[in-house]
Amino acid sequence: MIWSLLKILTFVVIVTGVTAGAVWLAEMPGGAVVTLGGVEVTLRPLESVVAIAIVMLLFWAVLRLLGLLLAVLRFINGDDTAVSRYFSRGRERKGMKALSDSVLALAAGEAKEALARAKVADKYLGAPDVTHVLLAHTAERAGETHLAEETYKELLTSDRTRFVALQGLMKQKLTAGDTVTALKLAEAAFKARPENVEVQDVLLRLQAESSDWAGARATLGEKARRGALPRDVYRRRDAVLALSEAQAVFDDKVPIDARERAIEANRLSPDLVPAAVMAARSYIKDGNPRYATRVLRKAWEVQPHPDLAEAFAEIMPDERPDQRLARFETLTNLRTDHAENKMLRAELLIANGDFPAARRALGELVEGADATSRSLALMAAIERGMGADESVVRGWLTRALTAPRGPQWVCGQCGKVHAQWLPVCASCHGFDTLAWTTPPASDFAMPGGAAMLPLIVGAPVAPVDLSGDVVEQAVKPAPTPAPQTKVEDAEEEVILPPPPDVELPEETDTRRAN
Repeated sequence: MIWSLLKILTFVVIVTGVTAGAVWLAEMPGGAVVTLGGVEVTLRPLESVVAIAIVMLLFWAVLRLLGLLLAVLRFINGDDTAVSRYFSRGRERKGMKALSDSVLALAAGEAKEALARAKVADKYLGAPDVTHVLLAHTAERAGETHLAEETYKELLTSDRTRFVALQGLMKQKLTAGDTVTALKLAEAAFKARPENVEVQDVLLRLQAESSDWAGARATLGEKARRGALPRDVYRRRDAVLALSEAQAVFDDKVPIDARERAIEANRLSPDLVPAAVMAARSYIKDGNPRYATRVLRKAWEVQPHPDLAEAFAEIMPDERPDQRLARFETLTNLRTDHAENKMLRAELLIANGDFPAARRALGELVEGADATSRSLALMAAIERGMGADESVVRGWLTRALTAPRGPQWVCGQCGKVHAQWLPVCASCHGFDTLAWTTPPASDFAMPGGAAMLPLIVGAPVAPVDLSGDVVEQAVKPAPTPAPQTKVEDAEEEVILPPPPDVELPEETDTRRAN
């Protein structure tokens, strides 16, 4: 109310002032004389003021007209003007709508529609950093790999989108199986953005697959330095890479530093069984059995494994069974409840001819879910050594045919069973994914490392084939102190020593026994 009253009062004051001024100018004597083209015009003061106002209005109109003409000329030349901005806003509206429609279609899984809308957005929007990236991704989802590749190549020219282009091309080459080009692209992407975890993992895997262990260790170190890996995981994986560098440790042409890498791997990760085995063999080769024993003992205390026992046997390859039994107490006195430790002790006692003690060493490993093909084969050897009936021995061997094979090297990502440890899974190419564990019951690949008795007892004398339905046994007198019988499965060998003065048949048919 007050504000309205103030506005009315202000208007009245202005009108009163203008009116008073006009009256004052009208009553003022004199005037102005204007001469134009020989014509003389006399203007009174009020007329002069009106004339000046009209001239100023005309001058402003002329200026506006000239500005309009200049804007038209700039529009014709392509310069940005109000008219061009009007049309640009229309294109921008269409482009933004197409962009949002493409994103929504992509999220809904409609790849073809998303690609079509992305093309419209790329046409109307002048923002290739956004539209080209969307176009490349939608083209990949729609199966238009050639269009995606061409778009990624265009993105390489911009510093803002170079990393995205390298990453996209890298994934395309990986899908196509071109790991050589993918490795080069991964290296370039890693150089552009070393903190990217996905690029770190891909580069590390490709370097490991191509046996570039030095490069892989550098990548792993950068990954740990940027906080992408826990310290213990880094040490473990660095040990795996150091171990992989030393794979040719027993080649005489390899210098001593290659052997030292195996020792370094064991130092970095004592629980890594292959590293411990390789380090121990390096010490054995250099004539240092004390260090080899210490390495294997430490690893056995963490994880009993048949490969460790195999390497431990190589320290004194020519010792008698009783001497070996005594020396192996360095291992067998550790982790006494572990299944691997029990089977190792049973094998040593079998080789020494102490079958009752071997049976006690096995304990409950031949019963229920704990029974494996290896423990059952050992039980068959014990029964034969104690003079049991042949049908009893064949019964244990028959059970061994279908029993679980026990722990093996199994990939934690794809479940692939490997006969020996590898740094990279042969199936899914995962790095450091193999673990010594029991695979699903359907996997029956026998690990070569489970064959311990040939190393403990000596050379086999005759085979027992467990690879089919027929079990064949043939034993003849052996020149060694303890005659032996050999059990073979596709990848495993187990020695079954018969008791003295026991005559064995030349052939035994499992089907007849059943």
